Amino acid sequence: MSIKSCVMNRCSAAVLLVASLALLASGGGAHMRAEGSGQACVLAPGDLTVDDLPAGSSVTRCGAVGRLVTHAGVGLTVPEPGTKVSVDALTADGTTHGFTLAVAADGTVSYAYDDATHATEGAGARLTAGNRSGAPSPCADTAYSTADRKEYGTYQWFVGDGPQPGDLPRREVRQAFEEAIATIIHGRNDCGLDDTIRAKARFLSATGREAGIDPQARCTGRDGLSVWDAGDLSSDSVATTCSWSRPVFRGPDRLLEADVRFNIHDYRFTNSPSGACDGSYDIRSVATHEAGHVFGLGHAGAGHENLTMYANSFACSTTARTLGRGDVLGLRSLY
Repeated sequence: MSIKSCVMNRCSAAVLLVASLALLASGGGAHMRAEGSGQACVLAPGDLTVDDLPAGSSVTRCGAVGRLVTHAGVGLTVPEPGTKVSVDALTADGTTHGFTLAVAADGTVSYAYDDATHATEGAGARLTAGNRSGAPSPCADTAYSTADRKEYGTYQWFVGDGPQPGDLPRREVRQAFEEAIATIIHGRNDCGLDDTIRAKARFLSATGREAGIDPQARCTGRDGLSVWDAGDLSSDSVATTCSWSRPVFRGPDRLLEADVRFNIHDYRFTNSPSGACDGSYDIRSVATHEAGHVFGLGHAGAGHENLTMYANSFACSTTARTLGRGDVLGLRSLY
């Protein structure tokens, strides 16, 4: 007997419960869509995928706030209504790993996926991933992408008090981070482009709090502090940035918090690469790329390997310490 016919015939509550449990156990996906505006949906336990919580779902009816949603090897913890969260991973092979989960004020979910091939293209771009010699020079490449968010005030940030990239003293690492952030907010470049970017940042202090990023490079949640630290990430992520923002009428979202973590479990870092570099990543180059994400830049994809916002900073290289033309144009479009 179906649940519907059982209700019409006034079956006992026990029979209805057994029938409902059988329906859930029968499969058909982790997510049951509600048909009526007042009904709830059911989510299976454990990590969810974007298919389990598809666009258009309600996080309030589904009880999804605080649940982890994964896609293509990265993940996001569902934030409260009226909030957007993004994850961006810098990878060793230049592949893009990232996506954005937005929850509207009414609780409706929507997604955006990191597809750097949609970057505004510079002249002469070639789509051969990882081929720096075949890509335009930094000052000739006008490609950029943005994440539709910005820091409207002053980005105030902390450094974690745990292990540091390259096993360097925290003070030296903090100075490298400060230089990297300054490169972004002042648009430092070797292309002769003036600083017209109006962005601000201020370092506050060391903290015992950690970046809201777990060992699988997934955004775990917002705690109100923007923390830069180091630790374990998924093996393909050299560094990861998690950003939280809220909508602004007729403007990019307002940045609420942005955390950055360097992967010191799988990669080596140095503040002074040399000719005898052992495959280490330059701290300032990686930090400049991550600071670009903090201030709203997306990845530049294949064919744009000489830009700072290409998805790989390249081991033993310091070229990403200064911005290319496309990087500057992207920041100018926001600030």
